[in-house]
Amino acid sequence: MPPDAPRTIDPEAVLAEIPRQADAYFLRTKEIIRQHGDRQVTYVVFMRRPVVFTPRLAIEWLTEVAKRRGTAVEIELVREEGEWVGAGEPLFYYTGSFFHLVDLETQLLQKIGPPCVAAYNAFTMCVDLPKVAFMAMDARHCAGAEMAEMMAYAASVDSSAAKRAVGAVGFTGNATDATAPWFGNEVGRGTMPHALVGYAGSTLRAAELYRESFPNSDLVVLIDYFGHEVSDSLAVCRRFPELAAAGRVAFRLDTHGGRFIEGLDTAASYAVLERHAPNAIRGYRTEAELRHLVGTGVTAAAIFHLREALDQAGFPKVRIIASSGFGPAKCKVMAVANAPIDVIGTGSYLPENWLETYATADIVAYDGKPLVKVGREFLLKKKS
Repeated sequence: MPPDAPRTIDPEAVLAEIPRQADAYFLRTKEIIRQHGDRQVTYVVFMRRPVVFTPRLAIEWLTEVAKRRGTAVEIELVREEGEWVGAGEPLFYYTGSFFHLVDLETQLLQKIGPPCVAAYNAFTMCVDLPKVAFMAMDARHCAGAEMAEMMAYAASVDSSAAKRAVGAVGFTGNATDATAPWFGNEVGRGTMPHALVGYAGSTLRAAELYRESFPNSDLVVLIDYFGHEVSDSLAVCRRFPELAAAGRVAFRLDTHGGRFIEGLDTAASYAVLERHAPNAIRGYRTEAELRHLVGTGVTAAAIFHLREALDQAGFPKVRIIASSGFGPAKCKVMAVANAPIDVIGTGSYLPENWLETYATADIVAYDGKPLVKVGREFLLKKKS
């Protein structure tokens, strides 16, 4: 179970917003129920694709709203948090007053689908690369605080699941203080953006400034700003040899897809992989996989190339942090190549196809009597 984290949304504000955020047909139905009498109903929630079950935010919200409305809601989880759930399988049932539940459906579903898909993506990444530590850098890609909390929660659930499944390191931290508690931390993590390197005027000077300001921290340096990934890395190591020897220096490789890293081109990239991972290049299946292996940007060849240069210069304990487009597909290719990555910074576990995040809720019983629209009979509770 991931740790609890403080809510970033005021429950009173959420309660007040329900009528404005609910679909109009639910509000009209609520009025009909008010005029003609309430019934007890049972809803089921499901999704149309495999997911990792992440119900906590939705369940806590539903429970809090019911409490504030002075009504009871009975919730039956079909799976445990962090479990894999197949397409179309029920996630959970909830039972209560139709009058009090009918206008909650849309907002409840918004809190289920996205984190379930994000957790599924993050889980596959952690399982494919069990020895790599992951950093959640999704906040800059999120549409506000509520989404950021859902994504951090998803990563924490996946991390726990991956640890149970294969002993993976998983996600060890994230970028913001607001969601750091989901990873058992008090504050977010991170060192320098490209903007600081530009401000400093050189990669080495940026490292020196960081060291002067944060002398007790490990030195993590962003190295792609000037296109001198290898030579700037070596310059930093030679400037701080004791830190490098102690394993307290790391380089973040974030080269964009418009160019190769320093010292590589297509031919050189093939040569690097031939030395370190020949089976990876011989076994690729798609053009996308080939780009992740020997293309521009942060590829398996680029990571091997940097590792090779650091080792040959006598800095084997310096770590490599890889970022830039590390989603499930790219992580799988890195696993096949056994690329020497220590840490991956990623926001690319966020759902790529938002249509896949759509969860669905159907009523499957009225006053205890099973009833569901034709074609959804598979959602009815199985008789014990």
